[in-house]
Amino acid sequence: QVQLVESGGGLVQPGGSLRLSCADSGTIFRFSAMGWYRQAPGKQRELVAGITSGGSTNYADSVKGRFTISRDNAKNTVDLQMNSLRPEDTAVYYCNTRPPVKAWGQGTQVTVSS
Repeated sequence: QVQLVESGGGLVQPGGSLRLSCADSGTIFRFSAMGWYRQAPGKQRELVAGITSGGSTNYADSVKGRFTISRDNAKNTVDLQMNSLRPEDTAVYYCNTRPPVKAWGQGTQVTVSS
């Protein structure tokens, strides 16, 4: 049963913006801390942004000030607004609970290149 579906990725030039969205079909979304993770080629998956059920947020140092995570508990969605994108942000982006306990979705590819 697919629970996490990510969307919104694409190819963008350095300095550009993208907005990712994740839909969670689970029934306890509003009680769950959620996170956006990414995995670049040859690297381990890493957490880039997290948000608690109450809306408190935290960010990896590499994206602080550029990325913003938000959630809509009525729609069971968690978004990631990414601004001032850099080539090193290129990765497949995934959402999951924090810590990640659900099956991973397919992710959405973000490529930052001129």
